[in-house]
Amino acid sequence: MQKSIYIFLIASCSFAINAKAQQSFSLNEAIKTALKNSYDIQLVENSLAIAKNNNDLGVAGALPTIAANANDNKTNSTLQQQYTDPTRNTTKSGVDGTTVTAGLTASVVVFNGYRIMATKERLAAIEKQNTVLLQGQMQNTVALVMQQYYNVVRQQAYLTTIEKSIEASKQRLDIVNTKTQVGLANQSDILQSNLDLNALIQAKQNQLLVIDQAKADLLNSMVMAPTEQIIIKDSILVYDQIKLADVEAKMKLNPSLQSAEQNININQYIEKETRALMYPTLRANTGYNFSSNKSAAGFSLLNETYGPYLGVSLSVPIYAGTASKRNYKNAKINTDIAKITYKSTEHDMTTEMYKTFQAYQNNLKQAPIEQSNYAMSQDLLGLVMQKYQLGQATMVDVKQAQQSFENAGFRLVSLRYAAKIAEIELKRISNQLTF
Repeated sequence: MQKSIYIFLIASCSFAINAKAQQSFSLNEAIKTALKNSYDIQLVENSLAIAKNNNDLGVAGALPTIAANANDNKTNSTLQQQYTDPTRNTTKSGVDGTTVTAGLTASVVVFNGYRIMATKERLAAIEKQNTVLLQGQMQNTVALVMQQYYNVVRQQAYLTTIEKSIEASKQRLDIVNTKTQVGLANQSDILQSNLDLNALIQAKQNQLLVIDQAKADLLNSMVMAPTEQIIIKDSILVYDQIKLADVEAKMKLNPSLQSAEQNININQYIEKETRALMYPTLRANTGYNFSSNKSAAGFSLLNETYGPYLGVSLSVPIYAGTASKRNYKNAKINTDIAKITYKSTEHDMTTEMYKTFQAYQNNLKQAPIEQSNYAMSQDLLGLVMQKYQLGQATMVDVKQAQQSFENAGFRLVSLRYAAKIAEIELKRISNQLTF
């Protein structure tokens, strides 16, 4: 009985290991995993949380400040009093005294050159900027995962082409062995066939390494351990209906451009804040004070005052070494820098968009031709193999047909991959990347 249980446990563990080894990932699953685990996204989310926390009237200075204070001082002093009547003169040492003060104060800014409004608007713009930065990071993460995912698909398609060529080489070797047995082929044909087969087997082994490394890159983009064993069964399908006008119209929605635009707004609000420093500041003050003075000797043995108060204070900046004017001038320069940065980003993105769209169109135009070439190379290889078996084609003919088949297969997959990458990039630029 124990032996049966032991065998069952081993079988269960083996099944679990195999299940893990056979973990399959679709594109949607890969993207969802990356969006959930991405460290870059988490960092931007934390920055957004800080921006949301700072976007508050209290941080902007619009809310009143309230403070409570208390003080208790003990004194021991020497007292000397002189009067017009010398008989009343007093001199004492070690006179104890107590001074107690307490108060509650509240102050609120009534006017400071609209600095509070500008600060609040700047904090709101910073929050909005971090929101679009988060959207941009998510778009970049999705694009990266899609690129890595389709790279694995591409490398697996290369492997399929190599494996088909290996099958042809094995078939060629069988034909050579058969011909050798009947005296129609020599030892050099066998050796050459084996050499070509071994070269393809080595190419397959190298391609398996490339696939493993491509999967490691994909796992890294999903923030998963590189030792995870994943299976991807997919093909590269390219969406061929992207229009340049649509990409141009929606490029303004790109998070990078929106972030640059918000940076202009932020600097404009800083201009207003800096300029407000040159205006008077009016504050309203209120509170409650309590004061008590006790002395063991002197004119007054007890003096207490307490009660509320209400008032205003006005601070007028007159001269600060021209620092305020220079800060305002620097703020305007920073706004100009932000505008130049926006134009530069827009220009670079427009150039990249046109280049990517040209590559996209070019790949789409070549796709039907390359698909036809691949189909013809398959037919050619099959026909040459038949002729070789009948003695109507040479080994060189077979080798050339194999090479044509391999090249056509590699070109077709590379073309589809390049078109897919261009499609992903165009959708990322126009903020239309979905999954």
